[in-house]
Amino acid sequence: MKKTIGILSIVIVPIILFQSMIVGAANTLSNDSTAVDGSAGVLLAVCLLVSGILVLASKKSRGTLITAIVFYTLGGLIGLAGAGIYRDLVIWSVISLIFATLLLVFQIIKPKRNKLDHK
Repeated sequence: MKKTIGILSIVIVPIILFQSMIVGAANTLSNDSTAVDGSAGVLLAVCLLVSGILVLASKKSRGTLITAIVFYTLGGLIGLAGAGIYRDLVIWSVISLIFATLLLVFQIIKPKRNKLDHK
């Protein structure tokens, strides 16, 4: 499950970056100086990329996985807070938060499963 989440995160980063650049350009052309949709999308994409790499690199390192969970959560919250006309950003942010939740559940259940295997 960890590898799947890491790979999916890295695969969706170019899509989010492309959409964010288009939204940022549209915000610039419309002279809307209060819109931060494009920037929030880029930050979410960076958080997803970092998280995906960390998840793939964390073999048995609990600290690396927790850092990835923090980045997924941070990216999701930034995306939700910055979503304006860029409604797809809400979808990507929710996906990031789902990934964080799945990894957190995996991290909590994994030690219990290992204890049961040793009995």
